[in-house]
Formats: sequence, structure tokens, C-alpha cells
Amino acid sequence: MNEQDGNAARMRILYITVSMPFGPSEAFFIPEVRELIRLGHQVLIVQRSPEGNVTNHDADGLQDISVRQRLLSFGIVGAAMLESLLHPFASLRALALLFKSRGLFTLLKNFMVFPKGLWLGRLARQWGADHIHVQWALTTATMGMVASEITGIPWSCTAHRVDIVLDNLLAVKIDHAAFFRFISKSGVALAQSHGVAGRDHKVHVIHMGVLLPPAGQIDSPIQNVARLLCPANLFPVKGHQYLFRAMALLKQRGVECQLDVAGEGHLEGQLHALARELSIDDRIRFLGQVPHERLLAVLRERQAALVVLPSVDLGEGLHEGIPVALIEAMSLGVPVLSTSTGGIPELLCDGAGIMVPPEDPLALADAIEQVLSDPELRKRLAKAGRQRVEEEFSVKAAVDKLIEHIQNSEQ
Repeated sequence: MNEQDGNAARMRILYITVSMPFGPSEAFFIPEVRELIRLGHQVLIVQRSPEGNVTNHDADGLQDISVRQRLLSFGIVGAAMLESLLHPFASLRALALLFKSRGLFTLLKNFMVFPKGLWLGRLARQWGADHIHVQWALTTATMGMVASEITGIPWSCTAHRVDIVLDNLLAVKIDHAAFFRFISKSGVALAQSHGVAGRDHKVHVIHMGVLLPPAGQIDSPIQNVARLLCPANLFPVKGHQYLFRAMALLKQRGVECQLDVAGEGHLEGQLHALARELSIDDRIRFLGQVPHERLLAVLRERQAALVVLPSVDLGEGLHEGIPVALIEAMSLGVPVLSTSTGGIPELLCDGAGIMVPPEDPLALADAIEQVLSDPELRKRLAKAGRQRVEEEFSVKAAVDKLIEHIQNSEQ
């Protein structure tokens, strides 16, 4: 490990994702990786299932520090067999952990990634990794745990929301990790409901951070005060139907506004039909999957007056964590409106944004009308939102805390 200028040390970190930087997903990990590199740490990205090309331009170049191997390629299987022969007892110890899986389906999923976990351990040893950090507590974390078990290299994990709910060896992984990072306090509470109480020394809340643009960029006037943006894939937890019903109420009141929906998902057909049924299809544009940098440009260029995320709680822990889409909008001085579900109150507390009850089209409509009609309110929300992100949700603050925990795990 090389000494860095100051008291910290440069580290070699294996960073495990599902597919980032390839494909359209997981763009919210990109600022974190870039900040690690900016601080002088060496990062090697490994994907569980690398699919497609680099579609987010802000990920350009990250493919050059990625090891792209299909889940069950010949190279993966060969390396796994070699690791099993060279380190039989460690491999069996790692394999034994998988038999603690809840149910046959989860066990089979873990078996599927076991060879890649062995391969990852071999890669970590050969590359000289100091630490393995994993995004998601599902099968990517299974890979990280297996790699750590056969090498002794410490590993950690960032848990989000759905991966907590699905509980793939969650307690076992926390026990075997150097530490577990949760992106919200509500995520910790959710994990505790899944039987991980008593592990407080392993559990830490470190928010996902965004890159803060210069403060001067947020002072220019809004270009379209009647444009709303909903950056959310078309899934039930996002609550689009309640926003559409709010749009119908606004039309009845004669409030002029346009809603852009950026995202894709299995509810697309139903939402198109709902827009027609409510006679608001002329007020809603379905943009499909929008590249991350294009969404940021819409916000940066002040092309939307308000970002709306009408999230709902589906029960059994199926709710939002802390949506990065809201954090990004706030960092760029765009007012946000959401609901009091999941981890959202942790972000929008103290007037940093507007919160309304979930599943309440009337409350959504009232809040939208208030923001669109009150320029001073928009300015206050923009300032408070930016300040909130500066204090607790910047990528620099997040990575500083992450590195502190990683370095402590080395001692």
C-alpha cells in the first residue's frame, strides 16, 4: 500500500457492480468511482453480468478500468476449478455459507455466481487488491463474500432497498463483511426487521452522493415554468398513476403544465391507457430511457421547474430508499416534490423539498400548483435543497466516509 500525501493511503479497490459501466443502469455509481480515482485510489471495476456497451457518456473511460467477463465464460469456470484445487478448504468453507440461503431458488442463484466468486478471489489476489467493495447485497455480494473467504482480503457492501427486502444471506454477509453500508436510516431499520439486529458495529449509514456543480450554475432563471419532470422507471413503487391523476385535477383547474416522464418499465402500456382515460395524454410525454447525462443537462439548463417523484409504499419493505434522482435535482437548484415514504424524509427534511402523503393526487396537485405559481417559493426550495445536498449528500463527503471505513478495516 503506497502512502498518499497526508495521512490517508492510496488503496487498490475492486469495485463490484451488476453491469456498470456497461448498459443504462447504475449510473448513480459513476460519481463515486470517479471520486475514488480523483483521490488517487486505484479502482478496478468487475461486473457480475456485463451487458451492452457504455451508454452513459459520463461513464466514458470506465470500461478501460473494467474486467469484462461473462458470468459463466470458459475463463471463469477454468479459474474457479483452479482455485478449488489450489485452495480446497477455503473454497469448501465459502461454499458451505451458501447452504444458509433462504429457499431453493436463492440457493440456486448463489450457486450460479459461486464460480465467478472464486474467479474474483483469484483476480483480487493477482491484482493485489487491498479491499473489495460490492454494490447490492444480492448475488454481487455473494461473489464478494466468496472472494474474501478464499483470499482473506476484506470486503464490504453497499445495500440499497430491494436487495434488503429480498434478503439473500443478508445476516450472514454482514457477519462476514468488514462493514455494511446502508444508504439510509430507513434501510437500516428494514434490515433490522430481517433479523440483523445486534450487528450495529458492522452497520453504517453512508448516503449515495452526487457531484456538486459550482453554486453559480444554479442561479440562472428557469426556462419553462410549466414543465414538470418525473425521472423514474415505470414500476409500481414509483406511483406514477397518482401523479397522472393529479395532472387531471390540474387540467380541470385550468393550470397549464406539461409532464415529462423519463424511464421505462412494465407499466408503460397501463400508464399510456390511463393518460388517455384521464384525457391528459396531450399533457404527458413519455421519453423512455433517457441517458443520464441528458437528464442532468435538462436540470442544469433550467428546462424544468419542478422534479416530482410520487413514490408509494407497497408494504413488506417495498418502498424508496433515498432516490438519487431527487439528490441530483437538488444539487442543481431544481425544486423537488415527493412523498413521505421510505428514506425520502431523510433527504427532504427541514424544508429541503416538499413532501405530501403517498397515494394522494389532491395533495400532489395542490403542491404542484403552489410551486408553479410562486417564484419566491421556487427560489427558497432551490436554495434549501442545494444546501441539504452540500451538507450530507455530496459525493466527496460520501467517499471520504467510505474510505475511512475501508481503511479502518485494514487495521
